[in-house]
Amino acid sequence: MTDTLADPAAAVAAARALAPEFAARAAKHDERGEFPAADFADLRAAGLLGLMVPARLGGPGATFADYTEVASELAAGAGATALVFNMHASVTGALAHTPDELIRAFGVPDSFFAARDKVLTDALAGRLYGVAMSERGVGSRLSAITTSYTRTDDGFHISGSKAFVSGAGHVDGYLVAARAAATAPDAAPVVSHFLIPAGDGVKVEPTWDSLGMRATGSHDVHFDVTVGPDALLGGVEGLALLLAQVMPQWLVASYAAVYVGVAQAAIDAAAAHLRGRGLHTLPAVRARIGRADATVAAARLAVAEAARRVDRAPGEPDTNRWVWRAKLLAGDAAATVASSMLEAAGTSASRRGHPLERLYRDARCGALQPATSDVCADWLGAAAAGGDPDADAAVPRW
Repeated sequence: MTDTLADPAAAVAAARALAPEFAARAAKHDERGEFPAADFADLRAAGLLGLMVPARLGGPGATFADYTEVASELAAGAGATALVFNMHASVTGALAHTPDELIRAFGVPDSFFAARDKVLTDALAGRLYGVAMSERGVGSRLSAITTSYTRTDDGFHISGSKAFVSGAGHVDGYLVAARAAATAPDAAPVVSHFLIPAGDGVKVEPTWDSLGMRATGSHDVHFDVTVGPDALLGGVEGLALLLAQVMPQWLVASYAAVYVGVAQAAIDAAAAHLRGRGLHTLPAVRARIGRADATVAAARLAVAEAARRVDRAPGEPDTNRWVWRAKLLAGDAAATVASSMLEAAGTSASRRGHPLERLYRDARCGALQPATSDVCADWLGAAAAGGDPDADAAVPRW
């Protein structure tokens, strides 16, 4: 049975209550590289899969700031679970939060709004969505993907392979980025998003065996499927690249909230380990914990500021600068803090099965996930130097 959350505050409370249970299961899921099915059963039962559904459809109507609080709480329990949840929230949040006036300015048909609301009400009922954007060799650069689509008499045919698909084989539908096959060789790519249900024509290849975030089940997925016209998100081709530039929060800053939670969990695990050994009174140890505390607090504030601006002025230049800052600071903070906490705790905490060893590996992934820390820093540097950070790049960012 799926509960309906009364409001965003109830969602934050529910996430906080679930985090200890997720933490208790995390070691087993990590060791086996096993999708945390029990965690998602709990998320579904608590109504958290409907977090981003607006109040007019019966959901709690969470803002982006509400999402970041929920994601950080979940990540404090299990980073991998929070990361899969982030992908689901990226789909539902982008649909719920993209302003109607912006959508209409893109020329979408009226039929889109009913299709959008159907996706959101399905999430409220417990349907789980994943994101299939990245590909081997090109990562998350939408302009370089090879997965293609062609029009058919009654819809679209999508063909290609995706990598790093969190929740692969466990989600009910995939948000797939694909490029129009019938584009002239020298023309700009036409990249669109399709929401494709799991089932026939969707094959999961078990390839995921990673350093960290092992329980995300981010396997390769192969698509050879025909879908109806409603599967085209927005009802208009070519919106994917434009939306990535105009409103990047769900592709960039949503990850940041997860890694703030992972970094905080590393501090908590190290402190518990050190107290248990009577080492928490050593000045050098306290200094490490103090620096880590300040680093995480700064990253948390940056995420909160980015979220506040996203909610008040989505797509504005200053908002987008904070979006990129949040991802850079959170990704780097997680890696730096987890490394320092592991050094403070000592060799015994590096053994497989110790919470800090897992958290160290999970945290190290933060700077690597799109947009990587180097890409974020380059974007911010271009903006600070007075250039166009989306256009002034040796390699397209999206």
